[in-house]
Amino acid sequence: MAAPGGVVDYLCNAFFPDRQALWHEAIAATGINVRVRQGEDEAFCDGDTMVARMDALGVRTVLVPTGDLSAHAAIDPRDYDHYAMRWDEFDALAQRHPGRFGALYVVDPTRGMAGVADARARIARDHSVVGLYLHTHSWDRRFDHADYYPWYALCADLDVPVAMQAGTSGGLMASECGHPIGIDRPALYFPGVRFVLSHTGWPWVDEAVALAMKFPNVYLGTGAYPPRHWHASVHQFLAGPGRRKVLFGTNFPTVGHAKALDQIAGLDLRADTRERLLLGTALEVFGRLEKWA
Repeated sequence: MAAPGGVVDYLCNAFFPDRQALWHEAIAATGINVRVRQGEDEAFCDGDTMVARMDALGVRTVLVPTGDLSAHAAIDPRDYDHYAMRWDEFDALAQRHPGRFGALYVVDPTRGMAGVADARARIARDHSVVGLYLHTHSWDRRFDHADYYPWYALCADLDVPVAMQAGTSGGLMASECGHPIGIDRPALYFPGVRFVLSHTGWPWVDEAVALAMKFPNVYLGTGAYPPRHWHASVHQFLAGPGRRKVLFGTNFPTVGHAKALDQIAGLDLRADTRERLLLGTALEVFGRLEKWA
């Protein structure tokens, strides 16, 4: 069930068919049985097919982490950068389908202030770039690492949010750096920056919920987990004090849009809570989306 004004998916990885093999290889390396979306209505696809699916489901906008390959990615075939879009891919997609896709600028802390300057220039000239995305496991740095503070300052200057994968890494990378508590000091130091703790913070879900409850500028993102598998704390938070603090996301291809929206329709949510989950909170967090309305 879509919200009356549509749905925003705050996190969708590059969905083009050439990325499918990467996901299969990464999952095989972990030795666990995780399904990658392959059904006719949820498989990797081109932009036109994705937009057709979005139209059928009432999905208004999908946000896609985007960036160039980092030096780290050049030597590691499983680095997150390979799963994000390249800028030429995103630019072509956004030009063909205006307003349907937004970019999240992928953070590379190893580039220092040169990287921050490039991000500033891109965000300033291109309003389809609606925030930053931080895959902290790629860098094994906690959210409060000094290398990230210039990026958070950039968000404060340009009034854009930062979403980050919180919790364990899905790949074979160190996970301690993804503890949600790492956002505690940045949220205090940058009260005007909106932080989205994605992936529900699993397995430290209660910690992520506690931080979203504590700080007005910290939000919880559901990407990577279908509603049927959300931790009980997420359901309780969403139905109670967090009805304005939770964002809908798929982290496609780990969750398909049709499956996720079908399961949300089956949740016992008030109509206004469902609207906030699917649309309203995303428009509040990713303020640039309002300019597309």
